[in-house]
Amino acid sequence: MKSLQLLGPRRMAVHEVPEPREVGADEILVRVKAVGICGTDIHYYQGESAGYTKMQYPFIMGHEFAGVIEAVGARVAGLRPGDRVALDPANTCMECEPCLEGHPNVCPTGRFTGSPGYPGGLQELVVHPARLAFPLPEQMSFVEGALLEPLGVALHAVDLGKLRVADTVAVLGCGPIGLQVLQLARLSGAQAVFVTEVVEHRRRMAESCGASLVLDPTREDPVRAILDATHGRGVDVAFEVAGALQTPEMAAEVAKACGRVVVIGICSEDQMPFRSTPTRKKALTIKVSRRMGHVYRRTLALVGRRMVDVNSLVTHTFPLERGPEGFALLDGYRGDVGKVVITIE
Repeated sequence: MKSLQLLGPRRMAVHEVPEPREVGADEILVRVKAVGICGTDIHYYQGESAGYTKMQYPFIMGHEFAGVIEAVGARVAGLRPGDRVALDPANTCMECEPCLEGHPNVCPTGRFTGSPGYPGGLQELVVHPARLAFPLPEQMSFVEGALLEPLGVALHAVDLGKLRVADTVAVLGCGPIGLQVLQLARLSGAQAVFVTEVVEHRRRMAESCGASLVLDPTREDPVRAILDATHGRGVDVAFEVAGALQTPEMAAEVAKACGRVVVIGICSEDQMPFRSTPTRKKALTIKVSRRMGHVYRRTLALVGRRMVDVNSLVTHTFPLERGPEGFALLDGYRGDVGKVVITIE
C-alpha cells in the first residue's frame, strides 16, 4: 500500500509499505480517506521534534484523520465494516492517575498516532484501537471528520479558559486552531474577540469568522491596540496560539487583572517566556493546553449541527501523491494557504 513518508527535513516521498497483516481483538482496520496537516506536522517536516526526544526517519505523519472501517477485531462491538469514522490519535493507557482523573492528554505512557515512533494516517490502511473511533453522521464528510481533531484541541483550550457570556477575548495567532478558538469564543457568547495574525490571508479569514478587531503585529502594536479597545482594562481571557517567543508575554500584557491566559502554541525554541512582574502584579491564571480531553462527541455535535464551520478553514486539498506540495505550501505560508488536507482514494 502507499504511504507518504518524511525522509529527513523537508524531504518527502510516496513509498510502498506492507499492508497490516493482523487486527487485534479490540482493534479496527481503517481505510484512510482524509488527513489534515497540522502545525505540529510542519515542525516535524522542518526537522524539529515538537517536544519529543528526537526525530525518527522514515516517518509517516498524520494525526488528523478519518476513513472507512474495513475489518473489526473479535471483541469489537458497535462498529462494523463500512462504517465511516473519525479517529482520535491519542492511545492512552486508561489506567494511570491522569487518565483516571479525566486527563488522558497528559498520560505519561500514551502513544500518539502520527508522532515519532508511531506511524500516522498518511497511508492507505491503519490499524487503530476501536475505542478511539467515532462514527460520522451521514451528512458529515471525511474532511470534516478529519478536522474534528484540531477542533477538539481548540475546544479543550476554550474549556481551560472558562469563558463566560459577555467576556472579552484575545486570540494571538489565527492559524486553523486560532480560527476555531475564535469561532468557539463567539459561540460561547464573547462580546468581543480581538485577534492578531501576521499572514494577510488568515487575517481575512479571522474577519469572516467574526473577529471584532484584526491586528497585524508587524505593522502595529497589538498590546496597545487591544488595551485601547478595552479602555485600558484588558481582556478576560487571552489565548496564545502562535507558538512564537513573544506571544506568551503579549498574552499576559493584554489580559486584565486576575485574568486568564491559555497557552496553546508550540514554540520552536522550546520556551514559554513570561516576565515576572506584570504577570505577578496582575495575579494572572496561566494554563497550558496540551491536545485534548474527552471532547470528540462534543466536536461531532458542533460540526454536525453546523454550530461551527470547519470547511471554511480548508483552502487546499491534495491527493496523497502530491502531499509534498501541501507540506511545502504550509512551510512557507504561500498562496493564501489556510488548512491543507490530504485525500486518499
